[in-house]
Amino acid sequence: MSKLWWQTKGEGKDDLVLLHGWGLNAEVWHCICAELSSHFRLHLVDLPGYGRSQSFGALSLEEMADIVLAQAPEQAIWLGWSLGGLVASQVALSHPERVKGLVTIASSPCFTAQGDWPGIKPEVLAGFQQQLSEDFQRTVERFLALQTLGTETARQDARRLKAVVLEQPMPGVEVLNGGLEILKTADLREPLRQLTVPFLRLYGYLDGLVPRKIAGLLDEQWPQSEAVIFPKAAHAPFISHPQDVCLALEAFQKQLG
Repeated sequence: MSKLWWQTKGEGKDDLVLLHGWGLNAEVWHCICAELSSHFRLHLVDLPGYGRSQSFGALSLEEMADIVLAQAPEQAIWLGWSLGGLVASQVALSHPERVKGLVTIASSPCFTAQGDWPGIKPEVLAGFQQQLSEDFQRTVERFLALQTLGTETARQDARRLKAVVLEQPMPGVEVLNGGLEILKTADLREPLRQLTVPFLRLYGYLDGLVPRKIAGLLDEQWPQSEAVIFPKAAHAPFISHPQDVCLALEAFQKQLG
């Protein structure tokens, strides 16, 4: 059976599983690991097909969640950024008894804009899929640049994300296409209404991929969850504002008791 790349570190009382976003790998969490490892036992994972977890092809959201869950501690707080937020949410839906708390960062239950729902235009995601087969590296770089757009530290944040990608093995086109397919088609808005697990949602005010309007819409739809919007952050708040993100996670841990 194929195995995920998985690293555990930290001295805290709670297990915290961290799931990265599309095209990236667990090194993306480097800037918050030192602070969080005194509060949590961190589980850093390269999602199936990404980074050092190379021996997987394209997967559905459910398959990805099941594979990660199989190696996870018996009970943990699950944190997912962007695409990782969908995977963490799927774990919470399918196995709530394994999830002490759910945290999503710059994530949406439905990434595609439709009707009154704000998000990424379907043709933009389709365009990325087409460009992947033509110029793989440039497409990934463009997507990373979109994630930091608008912040005061946009250029250095984009460089940091690019370094994270290039340091580890690159995912194959099939895996990246599969991830974009999940972003294009997944819609967990209705299932997550029924979620009973404590749920914290973190957003960047300047995020161009997950518009801040989503936070308010979900406050109405999911009154049992809590949202925090970081005013000067975009799609990667833990890179541009690591201290603020750590404080929000530590406050959430206290609430869970």
